[in-house]
Amino acid sequence: MPEQERRQLRERVLALPAVTERLSHGAPCFFVGDKWPVCYFHDLDFDDRARVSLMCPAPYGVAGGLARLRPGRFYRPATSANGVFRDWLGMFLDETDCEPVDWDEVAAIVEDAYRLVAPKRLVTRLDDH
Repeated sequence: MPEQERRQLRERVLALPAVTERLSHGAPCFFVGDKWPVCYFHDLDFDDRARVSLMCPAPYGVAGGLARLRPGRFYRPATSANGVFRDWLGMFLDETDCEPVDWDEVAAIVEDAYRLVAPKRLVTRLDDH
């Protein structure tokens, strides 16, 4: 059920420095300093498949590689007309493909996304913690 996944995700993302949550484009979104998106939580992905998923920025090349290696868990979100989501990674958080969610893996992916978008002073704060 989406509420369990949402709770698991919130626990990990809100532990990062200066992260807040609010609705954006109709979906829960987590921001650094209420400005830079770290990740979006969706009950449906952009291809209208009934899947619970997370989308977040990823280092160049990571999204395509993971989507090719593990298509049951990862996908590439559609890029918007203005280029948003171009280098983002989509990750299914449900278990319909019989692969249980590795929440440590989710936390690592979200932390990588945080490091891409957060100001250096907050990344330093994360490293010092």
